[in-house]
Amino acid sequence: MPSHSPEDGAERWFGRSAETLQPRERRILELIGLRRPISAELKPHPADRATLGDRLADRIAEIGGSWGFIVSFLLFLLAWAGINTVILRSAAFDPYPFIFLNLVLSMLAAIQAPIIMMSQNRAAARDRREASRDYAVNLKAEIEIIALHDKLDRLRDLEIVEVKRLLGEIAGRLDRLEVPGRRTET
Repeated sequence: MPSHSPEDGAERWFGRSAETLQPRERRILELIGLRRPISAELKPHPADRATLGDRLADRIAEIGGSWGFIVSFLLFLLAWAGINTVILRSAAFDPYPFIFLNLVLSMLAAIQAPIIMMSQNRAAARDRREASRDYAVNLKAEIEIIALHDKLDRLRDLEIVEVKRLLGEIAGRLDRLEVPGRRTET
């Protein structure tokens, strides 16, 4: 089996010297040389261990982005408006144009938006790590497929050489059988 050290494989697989390879590309070549699966090397990142604040932000973002929240909040707004315009009329605690409701919504938005952004930033970081893992696995698979093609090509070339040799041998035997004036014994 040919060596797949970074120095040997860099030029062959990447078309550039080992010094120009990224660390993950060098690591992939090392794993190929060791004949180890790359997925065993790609354990979850320590940053995936969420703190209480991270889990809370994720949960708030999950709830705030659901249809259940949207429908229930719409019902809350309709109830607020109904209570303050129809039911309580002159004794409404927040008469039309609902200034207190606007204050509550503004405070909710001021708190909810950064929390959702924190959750989105964590999700984006997770996605980047997963994309990096996918890249490494795909790169190793591509290199292994190319190596398999090379092996098949070498086997085919050896087979062609052997077939040519056998055909030459058969042709020589046929020539000896067909020489005019020569008798063959059966």
